[in-house]
Amino acid sequence: MEPPSPSEPLSRREFVRTTSALAVSALVGERVSAEAPRATTTAKAACAFPHPLLTHADDFYDVSRGSPKPFTLTGEALTQARLTPETWRLEIIADPYTSDQVKEPASLGRQFKLEDGTALDMAALMELGKKHSARFLKAMQCLNIATPLGQGLWEGVPLREVLRLCGGIKSVRRIYYWGYHNNDPKQIFQSSLTYTEAMETAPGELPPFIAYKLNGEPIPLKRGGPARLVVPWAHGFKSIKWLQRIALTNDYKAADTYALQNNDPESHLKTAAYIDMAPDKFATGQPIAFSGLALSGLSGLERVEYWLYRVEPGAPAVAQDDATYQSASWTPCQLEAPPADWSSILPPGVSSKTVLGFDPKTGQPATWPLRYSMISWTTTLRDLKPGKYEFRARAIDLNGFAQPEPRPIPKAGKNAVEVHRFEVA
Repeated sequence: MEPPSPSEPLSRREFVRTTSALAVSALVGERVSAEAPRATTTAKAACAFPHPLLTHADDFYDVSRGSPKPFTLTGEALTQARLTPETWRLEIIADPYTSDQVKEPASLGRQFKLEDGTALDMAALMELGKKHSARFLKAMQCLNIATPLGQGLWEGVPLREVLRLCGGIKSVRRIYYWGYHNNDPKQIFQSSLTYTEAMETAPGELPPFIAYKLNGEPIPLKRGGPARLVVPWAHGFKSIKWLQRIALTNDYKAADTYALQNNDPESHLKTAAYIDMAPDKFATGQPIAFSGLALSGLSGLERVEYWLYRVEPGAPAVAQDDATYQSASWTPCQLEAPPADWSSILPPGVSSKTVLGFDPKTGQPATWPLRYSMISWTTTLRDLKPGKYEFRARAIDLNGFAQPEPRPIPKAGKNAVEVHRFEVA
């Protein structure tokens, strides 16, 4: 994401980032891996838990694809692309694919096609939502970007309820789906789920669904509206924007664009801690506050902890597999507690009792943090002597695994333990 030029107005998020860079605490801003040094800033003031639980729709990081990007279309081009609520259509078809290994094609009792005028429209999707709508809090995170994109309250219809409109389904192993990316086949960005992932959900787990609202409002075009797929447990590449076509297939292979780019298309969100932007110089005797975000992935989140390392002159860089790192003593950070009053967090008219993952009687979250969501963490360092330091933060999941375990392979999602270097002088 390119920083704005001096002549460009700052968005809400960029404004927070700019002003927060002057704070002692590491506030809303860029995160870096252990290999990336930071620019020098000067400490001013402290603040705890700076991140809102809901990211405004305008403030999500954007990783959209396509040229031109779909959200830049206007007028007739937008209408022709079927990217307005009135023109949006969703095709649901049976893939005729067969091969030496796949002997029988998928078949559906009913298909929904553009060519015969039966494709699903927004009115039909909203009507389905009157009976089957689902809401839940989810953090968006890209597989190959070491920065969370934002967190929203998503609302829509479980994918299984939409697929049930097709009647009898036979010889289907996977669900392929993609969104609008103009008429160039090379620009189609697509993903897939297994039939089981789409149709069956364990009690207490969240289903993949077709979303039409974000934070209580229609999903903006820039965020993938009018409708997009949202897969709660997955990285962002599974949550296809501008959803327009679903194909049920008997093919057993993943059809994700990322699968063809040496990525793991079945990777789940990882439990991880991220460090906010912080100053690089502090005055002796001054309390030093750090904060950041903690994402609760498939394996949940137990705690966030930090390690402060004093860098002696001439000492070698610390590597994750060396003795210094392995013998490090980590200290727990403070995690953000669940709000006492969710009505001040959720959109007007939305009760927490109606959000998946919350107790329908008390309106309180069944677990904290909610799985696939993110919350803030903070800690304060005191009485540091003059010198140079490295501050690291990592998450511990409910299995006791420390970040970046259990899957440190970058193509299954970046999960490096971040470091912030600073000097006390």
